[in-house]
Amino acid sequence: MYDPSQLRTFLAVAQTLSFTQAARRLGLRQSTVSQHVRRLEDAAGRQLFSRDTHSVELTEDGEAMLGFARRILEVHEQAAAFFTGTRLRGRLRFGASEDFVLTRLPEILEGFRHDHPEVDLELTVELSGTLHEQLAAGKLDLVLAKRRAEDPLGELVWHDDLVWIGAERLRLDPARPVPLIVYPPPGITRALALEALEREGRDWRIVCTSGSLNGLIAAARAGLGVMAHSRGLIPPGLFRVPDRAGLPELGKVDFVLVHGPRRTPAQTAADALAAAILTSGARLRRP
Repeated sequence: MYDPSQLRTFLAVAQTLSFTQAARRLGLRQSTVSQHVRRLEDAAGRQLFSRDTHSVELTEDGEAMLGFARRILEVHEQAAAFFTGTRLRGRLRFGASEDFVLTRLPEILEGFRHDHPEVDLELTVELSGTLHEQLAAGKLDLVLAKRRAEDPLGELVWHDDLVWIGAERLRLDPARPVPLIVYPPPGITRALALEALEREGRDWRIVCTSGSLNGLIAAARAGLGVMAHSRGLIPPGLFRVPDRAGLPELGKVDFVLVHGPRRTPAQTAADALAAAILTSGARLRRP
């Protein structure tokens, strides 16, 4: 009933909220992306996106279609692999940034290992900047991490706002330096937070540095200060700092998949894992 190519296009638009970016990701013309979405909406008999010249948003029916589309494509790919007799093998070194510690990435990795039991998957969890360095050095085959919004590197999983977060009871004194909770260098959110404060001429002081997201969360929950974080991944127990606090805008950040610089035997497995992450990208955000 539902064409897999149309479902893949739907998922790309749902994850990027952009017909243009979805077309770029899929290597299709924008008119083809629009045609796929229109035909899927005709097949479903429902409108899946609310769109105008400025924005694209999922409708309630579109949100429902997300789950169905993922499951249909997963079964489709499992059947294709079974009947073609293709089995992935070998070692795959995968790096994921600290941002995904509290997301549903483990569920995606569990599904991948179930579908490809002969792949030896090695997981490295690190800062995004460190992962990009390790990838460039040939120490990883695939990375899921942040990049600056203007950086062309990698395949977009989703685009998000960076926001200031902290404990609900936290109150900032405008006459005192902003207390910061940050990753160590080369953390991307650390750099963006410091740049934003410097642009506004705001004084700041670092009250906690940790390479672990759980360490940063513990400090923030204790009310020690504020941290820059993806709006779509705000941990439980922490809240956006209200605009009245007067903190500067942090801008945008992208979450991307980046393959290693050289084609190796592991890249076939890396391609399969990347496809699984892109298909399930919306699940990476906390519910």
